[in-house]
Amino acid sequence: MPITVVAYDPDWPSRFGRERAVLEEALAPWLIGGVHHVGSTAVPGLAAKPIIDIVAGVRDLAGAAPAIGVLAEHGYVHAPHRPRAYWFYRTATRSAEHTHHLHLTEPGSDLWRERLAFRDALRGDPALRQEYQALKLSLAESHDVVDGYTADKRDFVARVLASAGVTLAPRPATAVINTLDPGDPR
Repeated sequence: MPITVVAYDPDWPSRFGRERAVLEEALAPWLIGGVHHVGSTAVPGLAAKPIIDIVAGVRDLAGAAPAIGVLAEHGYVHAPHRPRAYWFYRTATRSAEHTHHLHLTEPGSDLWRERLAFRDALRGDPALRQEYQALKLSLAESHDVVDGYTADKRDFVARVLASAGVTLAPRPATAVINTLDPGDPR
């Protein structure tokens, strides 16, 4: 599937807001720390793959396992991912294209800190946002698969996180990394 990066859509925050309301209700028994819009669609003015990336905090990841079934009722498909996160995607009706990516993780986990810090750094620095957009557009043209596109963003992501005081954790050797998750900078 080609990597498609499109101009910023001012409807992305509204799409997230509608989804947040659904997720807050569905995840209420496990939720702590909120439901957050992350990734490029959460950064005003930034071109992005048109997928709403979401991270939701849960009290205890193992204790939130029943949420997998609850989320399936809302069209989310669970796929293996990092040891300290559950990852889901949702597709458009009659399409294989992803519309939403959702991570459940404990607040304070590496994924939690990385995603929120990266989003906030891009929101707060127009020059950094432009640099990232140029990188994404260039990589989308030069890569046919998401793995290479994601891998080639890693140095930029690590630099931005380091400037925010967050170290991009190395991939755990035993982790199951889901190649369907193009938002994962690892």
